[in-house]
Amino acid sequence: MFQGASALAMDAKGRLSVPTRHREVLQALCAGQLTLTKHPEGCLMVFPRPAWENFRDRIAALPMSASGWKRVFLGNAQDVEIDSAARILIAPELRASAALQKDVMLLGMGSHFELWDAAAYAAHEAQVMQSELPDALKDFSF
Repeated sequence: MFQGASALAMDAKGRLSVPTRHREVLQALCAGQLTLTKHPEGCLMVFPRPAWENFRDRIAALPMSASGWKRVFLGNAQDVEIDSAARILIAPELRASAALQKDVMLLGMGSHFELWDAAAYAAHEAQVMQSELPDALKDFSF
């Protein structure tokens, strides 16, 4: 299970260092093979390959009424590998779609990660914190 936030800097070529705390697990889990794709909220999802394959199969099984979303998720998926310097390369198309600049946030979301532009994530989180709790959380004990 991946959790926690990491503030990272992406270089001019779109390379991003994988945080040390996740490297060993990702090597063991998927030999450093990851898949990135678009997220409906404007960030990217970063999947270890086995988790991607599960997600991909669930998306592929959706009915034709969801064909637009199939294109978003499957049509934009990019396979990457963690290189010898523990970096991944984010394709220009995916960087543009998520408006990723130099400063980014990598959030552990359990089976995968979300990759956000740091300023966009700060705005998103501020908006969430100002909104009312959804019904699913109203009876949750903190």
